[in-house]
Amino acid sequence: MNELILELEEITPKEFFGAQNANIKLLKENFPKLKIVARGNKIKAYGDADLLEEFDRRMTMLMVHFGKYNKLDENVIERVLTSQSSDDYNTSAKSGEVIVHGVNGKMIKAQTVNQRKLVESMRKNDMVFAIGPAGTGKTYTGVALAVRALKNKEVKRIILTRPAVEAGENLGFLPGDLKEKLDPYMQPLYDALRDMIPAEKLASFIENGTIQIAPLAFMRGRTLDNAFVILDEGQNTTHAQMKMFLTRMGKSAKFLLTGDPGQVDLPRRSISGLKEALLVLKNVEGIGMIYLDDKDVIRHKLVKKVIEAYKSIENRD
Repeated sequence: MNELILELEEITPKEFFGAQNANIKLLKENFPKLKIVARGNKIKAYGDADLLEEFDRRMTMLMVHFGKYNKLDENVIERVLTSQSSDDYNTSAKSGEVIVHGVNGKMIKAQTVNQRKLVESMRKNDMVFAIGPAGTGKTYTGVALAVRALKNKEVKRIILTRPAVEAGENLGFLPGDLKEKLDPYMQPLYDALRDMIPAEKLASFIENGTIQIAPLAFMRGRTLDNAFVILDEGQNTTHAQMKMFLTRMGKSAKFLLTGDPGQVDLPRRSISGLKEALLVLKNVEGIGMIYLDDKDVIRHKLVKKVIEAYKSIENRD
């Protein structure tokens, strides 16, 4: 049996191995045919020469990544072990910095590779599409970027919108005034804001119009200047709605459009405005498109498994 010995130099083994050797357990799961032993500052692996060579290459990539970011987690390890090159998981150090300090000093930062790519893309472009399944942090990261832009006085207001797809006949049966009827559709946006802005200040911002949360239909006829604008759940826009929204962009504005093309709630035979826009605008300079996937899921680990399970069914169809 062949043996490979790797020594951790200028790396703290405890941090590299993870709490209760969690990172080593992940390595063992990904290389089941190797016997992997971690002791002190050494990792020993036993097995076939070809597998050991691949293990050595991936471990080198992990050590380089750890040396650069001083952090390893399940998402990073999975990316490194399945990527063709470091371009698939490396981003600038700046994109991994704290985006904004939230309520009670909570540090809000991009947690995965593609979230960091979203941060970078928003820095370079005035319009960005963030596409991916539920739980990948598209909206949350976007709201954090919007709050930072407001705090830094890069914009004068934040506008958050989403299509209220079910807001046809069902809306009339809900109790309350228009705001109360629409608020349930906007709840994910409120949830993100409450993490980042103290309750009293948030209420004041909403009252004076510094932060506006409204259904997409309310955007018609407006020109959105000096604003960070987020269109959430963009897959549920029609062609007309998407075109209307995109042409609202005014001076000194930042537009972020998020959505999951796999979860369209529009009536049958309706074309998703998001899917269409991704095709029509893919070669337009100044527009960024970031694709997140199940490796970016930062909710409960079961969410990742649910996405995978449904993907296998959808692929058969």
